[in-house]
Amino acid sequence: MRAGLIIVFPENIIGKMTESVSQISRDLFDSGFYCAESVLLAIAGRRGIQSDLIPGMATGFCSGMSRTCGMCGAVTGGIMAINMVAGRASPDDSVEENYLLVRRLLDMFKGKFGTLNCRELIDCDLGTQKGREKFQADNLSRRCREYTAEAAAMALLLIEESGVHPPP
Repeated sequence: MRAGLIIVFPENIIGKMTESVSQISRDLFDSGFYCAESVLLAIAGRRGIQSDLIPGMATGFCSGMSRTCGMCGAVTGGIMAINMVAGRASPDDSVEENYLLVRRLLDMFKGKFGTLNCRELIDCDLGTQKGREKFQADNLSRRCREYTAEAAAMALLLIEESGVHPPP
């Protein structure tokens, strides 16, 4: 169904791959990708990881888990990026490093923003028409853009500090 899909970064983003992952994720968000997609794409790009599964595997995590008022999509994108690099390749592999990195990401994000919950971060319910109207009217996407940039920076920092590398 999605086999062979190749993500082509918009021209204005290709030249910025050497910039901070925060700016890359902002640019991806501005180009039309959503929070989780932008975080995962930015980190994959910075780490030289290409897959036809990215960004599609992140789509349902956007908008607070598909508009269910769940965890912020930027945070889940960061978790997926950590998993992409530090996730298990075998049932015999330990989960400890991965779990530690994910918990650190959750702690960092919550420490900075006070919550991990999409609805609380943007103060509206994207699962309702009224909430989506408020999101548009109050230009709340600017908040999501910043949460996306921060989650990408936090996740990449944790990945790079850990020294883990994705499986070959």
